[in-house]
Amino acid sequence: MFEYSPSETKCSSAAVSMGNNTSLTRIAACHASPVFLDAKETTKKAVSLIQEAASHDANIVVFPESYIPGFPIWSALRAPTENHRFFRKMATESVFVDGEEVAAVQAAAKQHGVVVSLGFSEKVRYSSATLFNANVLVGADGRILVHHRKLVPTFYEKLTWAPGDGHGLAVAETPFGKVGALICGENTNPLALYTMTAQGEQIHVSTWPAVWPTRPPYGDPPDLDILNIASSSKRDTRASRGAGYDNVGANRTRAAAHCFEAKCFGVLCAGALSEDAAALASFGSSDPDAVAQWLLSLPRGATMFLDTTGTLLPGFTFASSDSEKCVTEFLQKDEGILYADVDLDDCIEGKQYHDLAGGYQRLDVFELKVDRTRREPVTFK
Repeated sequence: MFEYSPSETKCSSAAVSMGNNTSLTRIAACHASPVFLDAKETTKKAVSLIQEAASHDANIVVFPESYIPGFPIWSALRAPTENHRFFRKMATESVFVDGEEVAAVQAAAKQHGVVVSLGFSEKVRYSSATLFNANVLVGADGRILVHHRKLVPTFYEKLTWAPGDGHGLAVAETPFGKVGALICGENTNPLALYTMTAQGEQIHVSTWPAVWPTRPPYGDPPDLDILNIASSSKRDTRASRGAGYDNVGANRTRAAAHCFEAKCFGVLCAGALSEDAAALASFGSSDPDAVAQWLLSLPRGATMFLDTTGTLLPGFTFASSDSEKCVTEFLQKDEGILYADVDLDDCIEGKQYHDLAGGYQRLDVFELKVDRTRREPVTFK
């Protein structure tokens, strides 16, 4: 399905505190839009969301892929030769991992005693144009525990980001569980996922963009048969009918598979698409208003939780009253923070059956080696 149909949202004035059950971890997934291509303002928004989540007793706060300063949607809309101004803006607004924007998020994490997973577009000091699709896990003491760069940018993302390395394929030991994070399409990579499993991961964060277009706004060009594409009369996939890639269904499928295999909880955190972002990304098109409306009509990424069997774990939001909690399965079109309380002891029983990196693995038959070297362009001696 391209669009989820939520069950009726139910709100109650029941107490929302976790009380004396200290084994529960409260996760807050921020289904939020950035202040598009504005790193400083988006950072302010992120700090505000951390504060809000902490006020509702969150232990872990998660942000979407490339939240600062936004996702490069324009690469899906126009030819690379038409996007130089967008790339220049993206490079300017991308942030250093040791820069003031990440430092502000670290300070907020320390102030509120929460773990933060932040997606951002990273620039480096050895280049004016090399960028990485990055994610940091920040500890409750404000230290960066894991700094990951997406291994392989997906499809048109290669026009913005360079390939990362294995340095960040690590699980963070936190007071709230063992937390790992992978970015978008690399959650399809079974070796990367197994690497997280083999480190005892209990909570897996997967981050996603608000939309991921794979078809032009007005359908495929009419001369595909001349190019010998889609020439088979039996070909009748969703893509051949112009439906594009069902990223919403695909995201849940691969995240659920990992939760089932690793016996961990899953946090799918997608960005929200604002009208301003759609309009700006469509700027310069032959019909920008129509393209913007087309973008807004696409199926949005969904933010949700999965349990250790890969089953949807209903979350909850808070209404205007601090005491009113509304149970909901996911967030998709509207911005908000989705919460879930998870019991890490639930990670145990499944591994009694299938511990894929332990008692159910044949370490004498299979061997996986992971190089965690942080790659630099030159090494000086």
